[in-house]
Amino acid sequence: MNKITMDVFYTQAMDLIDLLEKQEMENMIKAAELCAEAIKNDGVVHIFGSGHSVGFGSECTGRAGSLVPFHMIETNNHFERRANVADKLYDLYDVRPQDVFIVISNSGINGVVIDLAITAKAKGHKIIIITSMKHTLAEPSRHPSGKKLYELGDVVIDNCGPRGDALIETGELEKICSVSSITGIYIAQSLTAEICRILAEDHCDIPLLLSEEVSGYEKFNADLLNQYKGRIS
Repeated sequence: MNKITMDVFYTQAMDLIDLLEKQEMENMIKAAELCAEAIKNDGVVHIFGSGHSVGFGSECTGRAGSLVPFHMIETNNHFERRANVADKLYDLYDVRPQDVFIVISNSGINGVVIDLAITAKAKGHKIIIITSMKHTLAEPSRHPSGKKLYELGDVVIDNCGPRGDALIETGELEKICSVSSITGIYIAQSLTAEICRILAEDHCDIPLLLSEEVSGYEKFNADLLNQYKGRIS
């Protein structure tokens, strides 16, 4: 194995973030505009990923500085490659016409994420896809339709990661240091920042959770969460 250090990982990971920022900024702005429009119209942004992609939803929800109308759809990873379950998943929630979906899958080829995107598109929702184009273009779809996730997006954000997700060459067959979680966090927080900018410039209320370390913010958060009761949990 070649010499691998944290410095090597840092350099390659930062290069990837720089590439993502330069290459995908326009798509991230378009995605933020869709989300901001939904929020202005009392909509919710539903976030769904399978496998390690569930981390994107966790990054966006339930913490100080997160947007309250972000809703993480949860499912067991056992269903990751299963098709024909998304209708049931969709019907579990109070989804309204103005709502937007963010669907995340590094590979973009597995059944349940494609299924949910097909269902949401058929219901008339705007869909934002986050995937690795290098990976998805190199693999066959596992969905009965033959479609891949990126084909269903109104906006597609390429996480710019390598095929297989692991970043660093070792000189052997294996590679190490998977990066889709890192790029996912960057995309998630970039979207939050841009959505807040749009809402502020349009003189709209920004429905953010506040840190409950500050006196009085607990009631503020409770009142805000109550506005979306039944829609984000």
